[in-house]
Formats: sequence, C-alpha cells, structure tokens
Amino acid sequence: MAGELIVSISGITDRTLDDAQAFRDELAARNVPASFLVAPRRKGGYRLDRDAHTVEWLTRRRAEGDAVVLHGYDEAATKKRRGEFASLQAHEANLRLMGADRVLEHLGLRTRLFAAPGWTCSQGTLVALPRNGFRLVAELGGITDLVRGTTSRARVVGIGEGFLTETWWCRTLVLSAERTARRDGTVRVAVSAGQLRRPGPRQAMLDAVDLALLHRCVPAVYRWAPKPVLTDVTDAA
Repeated sequence: MAGELIVSISGITDRTLDDAQAFRDELAARNVPASFLVAPRRKGGYRLDRDAHTVEWLTRRRAEGDAVVLHGYDEAATKKRRGEFASLQAHEANLRLMGADRVLEHLGLRTRLFAAPGWTCSQGTLVALPRNGFRLVAELGGITDLVRGTTSRARVVGIGEGFLTETWWCRTLVLSAERTARRDGTVRVAVSAGQLRRPGPRQAMLDAVDLALLHRCVPAVYRWAPKPVLTDVTDAA
C-alpha cells in the first residue's frame, strides 16, 4: 500500500499571504493539496477577523480542496516556549477552544480539525476537544480520530513555529520525508509561512514533497470522514 503525503502551512497573515500563495502554487503544480493551520490571533496584535483578504483567500482555498485546521487561539509555539495547549487543564482549554471556534464560525471558516501550536496537547485539551465538537487532532507523533478513539502513528517534521530553521535541519527534514516515503508511511511536513520567503526552507519543503511523490505517496489533507452508511439488505436486493 502506498503512503500518504500531508503538507501543512501555518502563520498565514496579511504579511505572509503572498509567500503562502506562491508556495501553494508550487504545490498545485504537483497536484498536492495543503492543510492551513489557522489561529484567530497571533503575537503582535494580528487578528484574523480584521484581515478580510486572508479570510477570503482561505475560504477559496478550502472550497477548492484544501483543509482548514484550527491552530490554537492566540499564541504560537517557539523553540523556547511550550505550545499554547501543551499544559492546559480541561476547563482552560475549553474556554480557548470555544473562543477560537466562535471566531472561525463567524468568519465562515469553522473546522472540526485541530492541531495545537507546537503539535502538543495536554490531557485536558484532549478531553475538551470532543466536548467542543472536534473530531480529529493532529499531534507531534500521530493523528487521532477523536470519535473512534484511534490513532495513526506518523511523526510530523517541520520548519519554523517550534521547529528549527537551520540549514542542517532542512536537510534532516528532507531525509526524514524520503525515509518515511520509502516505507510507505505517512509523510507529514509542516512549514511556517514566515519561512517561505527564505530559499533554503522553501526548497527543502519542495524537495521533501517531490521525494514523497517519487515514492508514490498519495497527496492528502488532514480530514475526518464518518463511517459509510451500510445499505439495508432489502434495499440492496
């Protein structure tokens, strides 16, 4: 069985949208969809609800087959700080999830998919997610179906927003993607949009994508699908 390829992009704002669009065009030329990790607010005072152009772009991208994934509420992960949902109790996580969900619903970008900044969720967050209607969570080491209670093991590697950005790490990402693809595993690569104007990280991501495709990985996005409804025996007859 062939593996899968999931490419995610975070940190999309009015300042990074052009770079994200250019990278998305590169993916489109390869028939690879993207998963956009979206947060209502970011450091520096950025608010998605005041950025109509980015909202319109994300809406259009989802309509054309890309995915929107809630990526926290207002605090990105960094190398020196744990992610926003990494240590929250259930009631604290619940408040942040409710707030973020309300904003995205208002903007027409509501999603039932979640990936915490830093890709790490506390036990309290995992309790709060299904209570707020979320059906899938993507973490550092796997993707969990919150409805069925099953986890597909696949580690994400990325550049920026909690991951390193140095040249040696970019090479490591490419090698990791190829190794996983050779084993018919799920290749999960992530990049912060702020890194995409740098030639090194941008090329590393494209190299990882190309190698995964070379090894016949099937392009995909983060998604949740209900079980197919079984046709009644009498109807089938």
